[in-house]
Amino acid sequence: MMGSMTRSSKGAKPTPPDAGADHLAQAMADVVPLAPDPRGRVRAAPPVTTRHKATLPASSSAGPDDVGADEGYVTPGVDRRELRKLKRGDYPPGDGLDLHAQTAAEAIANVKRFIDSRRHRDRCVCIVHGRGLHSKGNVSILKTRVRECLRRHAAVLAYADAPRTDGGSGAVYVLLRK
Repeated sequence: MMGSMTRSSKGAKPTPPDAGADHLAQAMADVVPLAPDPRGRVRAAPPVTTRHKATLPASSSAGPDDVGADEGYVTPGVDRRELRKLKRGDYPPGDGLDLHAQTAAEAIANVKRFIDSRRHRDRCVCIVHGRGLHSKGNVSILKTRVRECLRRHAAVLAYADAPRTDGGSGAVYVLLRK
């Protein structure tokens, strides 16, 4: 390159850098923009939202409904990497329990029985509680109660939302103590 001049090809005379812009402006001089489509078929891109982890004071005790409930749970003393493995699906569930159409009391009793019966057979189980879309206020009572029960059960090491293929936030993978 030579100063403010550029070469367009080998051996050709140097051309000023704005010559290409002038040529484009001349070529586009008779172009008329299209009118917007009256049918409204072009959709705007959805807004991008990011999840922010809320920080809690060290003295506060977060319950299952508090901020971070979607992050999963790990029993104190268990490595947090186990939670990551559980979320990724590194522990395939050996068995599953579906709690749809059960009352909260029935569901909790079934969860306790299920975990007690599976803890020596399976390392991981899947419990489907639903997302609560048909509940009053779209709040899943089963989800809340099941996760409270899992936090208190001695055989539970960790739990996390199941991958989308197994129910997403409407199901939970539970890592059991052997």
